[in-house]
Amino acid sequence: MKELSIVITVLNEEDNIELLTKQIRESLRNFNHEIIWVDDGSTDNTVDNIKRSGDENTKLISLTRNFGQTAAMSAGIDMAEGEYIVTLDGDLQNNPSDIPMMLEKLKREGWDVVTGFRKKRKDGLLLRKIPSKVANWLIRMLTGVAVRDFGCSLKVFKSSYAKNLGLFGELHRFIPVLLAMEGAKITDVEVSHFPRIYGRSKYGLGRTVRVMSDLFLMMCFQKYLKRPIHFFGPLGMITLLMGSTISVYLLVTKVADQTFGGIALVIMAVVLVLAGIQFLGLGLIAEFVVRIYYESRNKKIYSIREVFHGNEALEKVVKIRKIS
Repeated sequence: MKELSIVITVLNEEDNIELLTKQIRESLRNFNHEIIWVDDGSTDNTVDNIKRSGDENTKLISLTRNFGQTAAMSAGIDMAEGEYIVTLDGDLQNNPSDIPMMLEKLKREGWDVVTGFRKKRKDGLLLRKIPSKVANWLIRMLTGVAVRDFGCSLKVFKSSYAKNLGLFGELHRFIPVLLAMEGAKITDVEVSHFPRIYGRSKYGLGRTVRVMSDLFLMMCFQKYLKRPIHFFGPLGMITLLMGSTISVYLLVTKVADQTFGGIALVIMAVVLVLAGIQFLGLGLIAEFVVRIYYESRNKKIYSIREVFHGNEALEKVVKIRKIS
């Protein structure tokens, strides 16, 4: 069994492959490790360069198309055989030489996960640093997870926690929150960060809306993932009670031959009663969906075109139901 599995997700990073491979081998020469590259639908020479620089400790997972970083990361983690799993971007902005320090901290202090903190981040101020600082502050405040840099891909996990993440959608940014929900002990440590030399960033301000949507999802997950009826149930009962109360009031005034509120109050009563029934119905449906989810955890959110291990290429296509 390998001690370390390094999972690297890449998309059109052909110029970074050789240098990053060299850095990893130098930094981890004293560790029994494997390097798992996950190509997320590159259209340049990324896959060919990985094959050329690979050895017996190299695996390449080439996805059939661009599924996104979350799905690519999930594919790499599923394929990992190491006792500890490291996630790393393929853009050369993180330093593989930080990995031994992070692993030592995890072992020495008994953490389940150690994540990187880019204190001296080498990115643009307006488009990268400021939005990142605001997002990190919001996530910490709303989720209560005390990690300073949720966007840093450099993380070291115990394998048992990494393989039970249940990643889907674009939730790779919220890995510490998902882990905290599973009871993992998490800390962060300052890591080095470098400006991008080759290629270009795949992210910009356009991701802000998605991050905010995912943040709302994480807040719901933290409180209601296992029992969604606890969210929809109170809403349904409150609105149903309000609608029923108004209906009884209207009935009493009708019997007493008095009118107050007219047609507007009648409409409000009907709307509230219907809304209450719908909320309760949604809660029950969500409970069934959650039950199905937990009973089918073996489903994947990606499909693989090729698995490359050492000097062998294995063709393997996994047919799955795509999750939109």
